[in-house]
Amino acid sequence: MQIDSHQHFWSLDRGDYAWPTPDLALIYRDFDAADLGPLLAAMGVDGSILVQATPTTAETQFLLEVAARHTFVKGVVGWVDFDRPDASANVARLAGNPRLKGLRPMIQGIADDHWMLQAHLAPVFDMMVQCGLVFDALIRPQHLPILARLLHRYPRLSAVIDHGAKPQIAAAAFDDWAAAMARIARKTQVCCKLSGLWTEAGGDTGISRIGRYVDHLLACFGPDRLLWGSDWPVVLLAGEYGAWHAQCRDLLSHLSAADQDAIFGGNARRLYALS
Repeated sequence: MQIDSHQHFWSLDRGDYAWPTPDLALIYRDFDAADLGPLLAAMGVDGSILVQATPTTAETQFLLEVAARHTFVKGVVGWVDFDRPDASANVARLAGNPRLKGLRPMIQGIADDHWMLQAHLAPVFDMMVQCGLVFDALIRPQHLPILARLLHRYPRLSAVIDHGAKPQIAAAAFDDWAAAMARIARKTQVCCKLSGLWTEAGGDTGISRIGRYVDHLLACFGPDRLLWGSDWPVVLLAGEYGAWHAQCRDLLSHLSAADQDAIFGGNARRLYALS
């Protein structure tokens, strides 16, 4: 079973999206299951993980309702305000829905890089562990050592780094990112999504440029901790769903069939405990 480990839906009329903005004409419209379904079928992808796109619990409830209507959505990664005094209770309440598989605070937009280490968040992370939820880490390279500290603090917390921690591919930044990724992969059991790289590449999505980053992620995390994802519809800012899928297939074609199956589905099924 192939699983797209990272995709979004949004309905702009709901009114709680700060992004996308109107200047992003390619993606400034509604995207739903009717748009994604044919793309999955064309690539032989059997299901997806639907990920939050705005920091509201209302959107999380919307996504859970969408997942209830469409069987190819195998799970939802939602959002809770970790800073609220009742945050852990809200986590427990949402986790009562078996379609909720994880939570994603939008760390890349939080001014304090060390936010995730604040003591008052401890009950929230403890509740995530208790409920078996995955921590989707929407981070940038500077957050990697901080995330490592968090995961040492909560060794039972299942976690995955979104979009390879968003390396600055357009600026040809590699060495510092590569070292930090190697370090966190070596010192923790965190997984990593092979997603979101094209939109960091500044328009040059050629295989020679992207391949360097994909090769390093594979070297760091191996085929057992790497999850393929499309980041659709955001990926449309850089190219088509099928082209990203095909490039990743090409870059990983030297692996065994079992290793490819793990990256393109098996690891997502295990991490998110999909039935």
